[in-house]
Amino acid sequence: MSVPVVDVLLPLALAFIMFALGLTLVPADFARLLARPKAVTAGLLGQMVLVPALAWGVALAWGLPPEMAAGLVILAACPGGASSGLITYLARGETALSITLTAVTSLAAVLSVPLVVNMGLQHFLGAAAAVDLPVGRIVRGVFIITTVPVALGMLMRVWRPRWVGRMEKPAGKVATLLFLAIVVATFVSQREALWANLPTVGPAAAALNLGVMLGGAGLARLLRLGRRDAVAIATECGLQNAALGIFVAGTVLAQPALAVPSVVYALLMNVGALGLVWWGRRQPAPLAAA
Repeated sequence: MSVPVVDVLLPLALAFIMFALGLTLVPADFARLLARPKAVTAGLLGQMVLVPALAWGVALAWGLPPEMAAGLVILAACPGGASSGLITYLARGETALSITLTAVTSLAAVLSVPLVVNMGLQHFLGAAAAVDLPVGRIVRGVFIITTVPVALGMLMRVWRPRWVGRMEKPAGKVATLLFLAIVVATFVSQREALWANLPTVGPAAAALNLGVMLGGAGLARLLRLGRRDAVAIATECGLQNAALGIFVAGTVLAQPALAVPSVVYALLMNVGALGLVWWGRRQPAPLAAA
C-alpha cells in the first residue's frame, strides 16, 4: 500500500468519519446507558465479546493461514461501523440504540482493540510474528483517530448547533464516500494479496458476518428485547469499522497483508446489511422499542 494512503490519507479520512459520527451525538445519548441498561448491555456483549469470539472460532474452523486469521481477529476487535445507524434506520430498527452502541464501543476501543489484537497476534502468529505489537502506539493511535474526533464532533454540536444542523447530512455523505474510498484504495493496493486469499478468506468472512448478525439478534431475543432492538444489535455486530482494521494492520502494525480480511469483510458486510434492510422492511410497522 502506498505511503500517502496509509500514513496520511487513511488516518485523516478515518478521523473525519468519526468526527461526522460525533456530530450526530449529544450527551443525552449516553444517558440511555442508564435508561435502557439491558438493551445496551446486550449490544455491548454482542459487539465486544460475541464478535471477537466468533471471529476466533471461524478462523480456527476454516483453518485460515496465520496472517489471515490474525487479520480477521483484528477486524473483529474494531467497534461498530459509522454506517450502522443508517442501516438500522433503514431496517426499521432502534436507531438510538445503534448510535449509542457505536459511540460507546468507539470510545471503549482505546482499551478493547489493543487487548483483542494482542491476543490474536500472539495466538496466530506467536513467536514467528514479524513485529512485536506496540500496545502504546495502538492506544495512542486509536485514541487520536477515533475518540478525539468523536468528542470534537459532540462539542461542535453543543457550541455551534446551527452550523452542525447545516453540516450534519453533508458530513455524513462525505464520511460515507471517504469510507468507500478507503476500501477501494486498499482493494487496489492489495489486489494481488486479496485475489490470492479471497477463496480462503471470503467464505470465512461471509460466515463471520452472518454468524455475528444472527448471534446478535439471538442474544437480544434471549434477553427478551423487542425486534427493533434485535435489529440494532444485529446491525451493530455485523457492520464493523473495517477502516480502523485497515489502519491498525497497515499503519500501526506496518503489515498490510493483515488488512486483507478487513478489506474482504468491508465488501461482504454490505451484502449482509442490504439483506437485513430487505428483511426489516418486509416486517410489520414496528412498535416502540422494548
